[in-house]
Amino acid sequence: MSKSLYDTLDVPSSANEAEIKKAYRKLARQFHPDVNKDPNAEEKFKEVNAAYEILSDKSKRAQYDAHGDSMFGGQNFHDFARGQGGNVDLDEILRGMFGGGGGGFSGSFGGGGFGQQSVNLDIETNITIPFSVSVMGGKHAVSMHGESFDIKIPAGIKNGEKLRVRGKGKDMGGQKGDLYLIIKVAPSNEYEREGDDLVKSFDVPLKAALFGGKVLVQTLEKEITLKVPQNTKNGQRFRVKDMGALNRKTNEKGSLFLRANIILPLVDAMDDELKKVLQEKLSETV
Repeated sequence: MSKSLYDTLDVPSSANEAEIKKAYRKLARQFHPDVNKDPNAEEKFKEVNAAYEILSDKSKRAQYDAHGDSMFGGQNFHDFARGQGGNVDLDEILRGMFGGGGGGFSGSFGGGGFGQQSVNLDIETNITIPFSVSVMGGKHAVSMHGESFDIKIPAGIKNGEKLRVRGKGKDMGGQKGDLYLIIKVAPSNEYEREGDDLVKSFDVPLKAALFGGKVLVQTLEKEITLKVPQNTKNGQRFRVKDMGALNRKTNEKGSLFLRANIILPLVDAMDDELKKVLQEKLSETV
C-alpha cells in the first residue's frame, strides 16, 4: 500500500509526532513562496501543508494508515492534489474523507490561498484594566476561548498601548498564533493622568490652610505626610517627585501633583462668639 503522504513529508510511516512536525517545519520553510521563488515551490508548499494536516491529527492519520491512497481514488497524493483544480474547498474534501471539519483551512488544493500560507493565526482584542494597575502594574485575568489565564501588566502602561501574549492566538496544524491585547484604562475617581504625571485632590482643613500644618494623604503607593504652608489657596498644587507613572522608555517616574481642596467649617456648628468675631474681623473680600 502506497504511503504517499509520508513520502510528501519525507518521513517513514513509523515516524512519531515530533518527527513529523520537524519534517513539516523544514519543508514548509524550504518551499514557502515568500522564500523559494521556484515556480513549482508554491504547489509543493500546498502539498506539504495538506499532508501535515492529515498526519498531525491522530484520528485522520489512523484512517489514512488503514486505507492509504485509496482515499484519493487510487491516485497518489501528488496527482490527486494537482487534479483538484482551484474551485474545491479543502474543508469539503476533508469532511468527505474523515467525516469532520477540515482543520480550518481557508482555501483549496489548487487555489492561491491554501492552508497556513494565507491564514492569520493572531487574535486582537480589547481589555479594560483598573487605573491603579495601569500605574503600578500587576496581574490581570483574561478569558479567551473558554480558557482563563493571568497576564502581567507592566507598570506605567498607557491607554491604547498593545500587549502581545505569545501562543494564545488561533491553533491550526500544530501552530499557534499570538494574542494582541489593546489596553483600555478605566477612569479613576481620584486620579487624573497628565503624561507621566498624576494629579490628585486632597482635603485641607481651614486651620492648616490659614496657619500651615501637616496633612496625611493616601497615594497609590503609600500614605504620606504633606507639609502645607500657611496661606494655602484652594486648588494650589504641591509636587511630590517620583510618585507618578513609570515611563517605560526612560524607566523614570513622573511626579504626583496634589491639589488642595480647602474644607470650610460649617457655620451652624460654630459657637455664637466665634461667628460674631469672624463676622466682625473678616472683610467681605476674604
